[in-house]
Amino acid sequence: MFMKKWVHNLVTHLSARLGSFSRKCIYSILSAGPLPRHIAFIMDGNRRYAKKQNLEEGASGHRVGFLALLNMLGYCYELEVKYVTIYAFSIENFKRRPEEVQSTMQLIQEKIEGLIEKESIVNRYGVRVHFIGNLNLLSEPVRLAAKRAMDASKSNSKAVLSICIAYTSTDEIVHAIEETCEEKRDDFRILENSGTGSGLEESLVGVRDIEKHMYMKVAPDPDIIIRTSGETRLSNFLLWQSASALLYSPRVLWPEIGFRHLLQAVLDFQRNFTYLENKQKQV
Repeated sequence: MFMKKWVHNLVTHLSARLGSFSRKCIYSILSAGPLPRHIAFIMDGNRRYAKKQNLEEGASGHRVGFLALLNMLGYCYELEVKYVTIYAFSIENFKRRPEEVQSTMQLIQEKIEGLIEKESIVNRYGVRVHFIGNLNLLSEPVRLAAKRAMDASKSNSKAVLSICIAYTSTDEIVHAIEETCEEKRDDFRILENSGTGSGLEESLVGVRDIEKHMYMKVAPDPDIIIRTSGETRLSNFLLWQSASALLYSPRVLWPEIGFRHLLQAVLDFQRNFTYLENKQKQV
């Protein structure tokens, strides 16, 4: 029995080492072309995966999905993608069954707390963590856990992980406009009191004014957005930032995503790089 277990562990270890070596070879080939700075993920299909595998309702699918996320983050950081953003929980998700929301929030809190453990992927790759969204909508335990993770990782500088939670793009845009108007309030008042003709109000607020108040100001616009399950909808995710992003939609459910899907996305990005670059200049 002991020998059987030892052989199994040895094979597992050798397989992992061989996989790591193979990925390094692939990364060296990919690095001959342009590489994405920022990849964003819409992690679609956790609930369908749980149903497909006859798992318990609640957070079972999300637990399996979290393991897929850890693997994908590792691949991205090995490839030296500096910015990774994940769509963890939409504001719209609060409309789901209360027991499902509660179990998902408990899982999120558990995984957030795991981010600051010594052997976590955050510390292994020197990742700074940001939580993006209307965090006031979160319960106090989840909000405090998010703050602890951000504080614990703020000195990390090798990579950045943005976790969109209690987030929608429309909420982000409204928030940014409100903050911009508040910042420019005195300028608007001076313009109003001066009796100057209409039209000058537009010159007071520009795109850059709004962008500096966006939640996602911590990262450049994404180069690639990957959404699993074959869906091509953005579902209110990074609408402002995605004008020149490549959208890749593999048909697998999120827990089934693997290295080959990331590789295909990067190859598609390299193949379309000139077009995407020109489109970005036009924005």
